Amino acid sequence: MKRKRIGYLALFLAMATTATACSGNTNGETTTPTDSSGKKVELKFATWGNPAQLELYQGLFAKFNESHPNIEVKIDSIPFADYQQKISVLAAGRELPDIAWISERMVPQFMANDILGDITDVAADPTFNRDDIIPSTLDLFRKDGKLYGVPFSTPPSVVFYNRDLFEKAGLTSPNELAEQGKWTWEEFVKSAKLISDGPTSGRTYGANFFRDWKTWIMLASYSWSNGSAPFKEDMSKFTWNDAYGVETLKMLQTMMFVDKSHPKAGEQVSFESGKLGMIFDNYSFVSKARTIKDFKWSIAPMPSGSQGTVPMMGQAGYVLFKESKHPKEAKELIKFLAGQEGIQTTSAFFVPPRQSVLGSDAFLKQEGNPDPADIKQAVIDEMPKAKVQPGHIQWQKIDTEILSGFDRLFGQSGAPEEILKGIKEKVDPLLNK
Repeated sequence: MKRKRIGYLALFLAMATTATACSGNTNGETTTPTDSSGKKVELKFATWGNPAQLELYQGLFAKFNESHPNIEVKIDSIPFADYQQKISVLAAGRELPDIAWISERMVPQFMANDILGDITDVAADPTFNRDDIIPSTLDLFRKDGKLYGVPFSTPPSVVFYNRDLFEKAGLTSPNELAEQGKWTWEEFVKSAKLISDGPTSGRTYGANFFRDWKTWIMLASYSWSNGSAPFKEDMSKFTWNDAYGVETLKMLQTMMFVDKSHPKAGEQVSFESGKLGMIFDNYSFVSKARTIKDFKWSIAPMPSGSQGTVPMMGQAGYVLFKESKHPKEAKELIKFLAGQEGIQTTSAFFVPPRQSVLGSDAFLKQEGNPDPADIKQAVIDEMPKAKVQPGHIQWQKIDTEILSGFDRLFGQSGAPEEILKGIKEKVDPLLNK
């Protein structure tokens, strides 16, 4: 990404200017939706995208403006941590945008609140080529035979690892171990310990599970890979107080306080600094990793348990809010963004839900990407095994209670068994509210 373009985008956001946009079909043919008066239509588009991603969307919208000069799109960028609550506040005040990004954890609440618009006709349009979309990626957005969203990103969690640190420690790479069927949780803990080095200040750590000390859900892969889960499948009970939940917390406890291979809570050690051997994240983190110039890195599958590897599947899609004053124009825009050209463009940052793009050079051979073979191993081959991040209408409160439990672990104020028992007592009532 050119530095001056990023600077231009920062100015663009700071001045709260608007990007113009419109839509067309996947065959390159376009129609120009207008309101009955022929006047310009403004669509509001909500997202939590980072500056580079927003710049990409600005380019998409500018392209559409060439054939749809009557439509303007105003981008509203909201931090992800505040996104769900902000949308809820806007819904209460009847000030929702027309179109928005939505993640898997938000879907149950927004559907229950009846604020999403039916876009079944978008997917049914022959120009949309619905058959190209991986069928399972639509399940999240279905209810009562209708479709309330279409995906643009379906990333499994992966291990980003510092190849230089693995080589320095004389370790076999996670990719090679995975190929041999030896990339297990035990091997992961062992590798993290051997990579760790240095004094407390400026220490090099072997691994970090937490992007921002709130992403505990990545740890669910330990339970899933051993045939268990943090929640009952129908989200009626918290089940992470079982043996595998306890083992998960004990693993983290050992890495933090015994092996000292994991940062302590609150320590800000980024992967980009070169001071982390491994970090768990969605593939979308690749947009930041591509900027790394000081060391070699790649991606690998999540470690395996007794049932193999089971990464977490994040999902994000485009939705229409039913109170939109311009549903026709909004649907046309969604049809383009989730169509062939739109998905191919956004695959620069997101794992595409379209089969034709998933295996294409446009996705695999982005400048700065890891080896395409590693992407195939860690992403494409793992997608069928992944579990979509659980969601619930009370997710924000559930998340808060679980994070409070982790705070106790970080502060060494309770044993894993006791902590998980306490979380269950707080979370089960929320699940059944």
